[in-house]
Amino acid sequence: MDDDSPTSRWGQRTEVPLGIASLLFLTAYAVHVLAHGMPDWGRRVCLIVIAVTWAMFLVDYLVLWRLSGRGLAFVRTHLLDTVVLVLPLLRPLRVVRLYDAVLRRRGEPRLPLYARVMFYASIAVLLLGLAGALAVYQAEYEAPGATIRTFGDSVWWASSTLATVGYGDVTPVTARGRVIAVAMMACGLALLGAVTGSFSSWLLQVFSREGDDERPPRS
Repeated sequence: MDDDSPTSRWGQRTEVPLGIASLLFLTAYAVHVLAHGMPDWGRRVCLIVIAVTWAMFLVDYLVLWRLSGRGLAFVRTHLLDTVVLVLPLLRPLRVVRLYDAVLRRRGEPRLPLYARVMFYASIAVLLLGLAGALAVYQAEYEAPGATIRTFGDSVWWASSTLATVGYGDVTPVTARGRVIAVAMMACGLALLGAVTGSFSSWLLQVFSREGDDERPPRS
């Protein structure tokens, strides 16, 4: 994509605001889910923040779609943006872009490719784990026969699910909770594969470099 294109310029202008919007969304959602004794006006504020941040993502998506001029092909090439717009659980992933955007604006060097993949995947795991734990806790804690009764139970479940361990001591019993569980399993496998593949490639590169250094000089 051309860095001087309207789409690129719009993306550069909105990366930081949308990253901040992601943090606001996650904060408002966490307060809404966890603060059971919060007054009605506080809940309304949280819902307003959630709605406004979603509207920001919607406007960004529609503007990018319009600027691209690609019609439905835009959806295929911007799957992450599409999924983030439709599934609130994944909206905090936009925070991952915030770090890169801040470094570019300051002119600071970015991490090497392998380090960036592992760093971004680690941040994504933390954000997904927190968002998933909140969503499952909201769906489960009052359900009949639920084993996830506290937020601590939900965090434990989210950690074991993203790590693809799945102890089975606490599991979702509601349909909504199980749908979230399937999504988190898929994300956990994808992120684990990204980190493992990147780390393996980095090790191969290091060992290959060391092997070249140990070769005797040609006569």
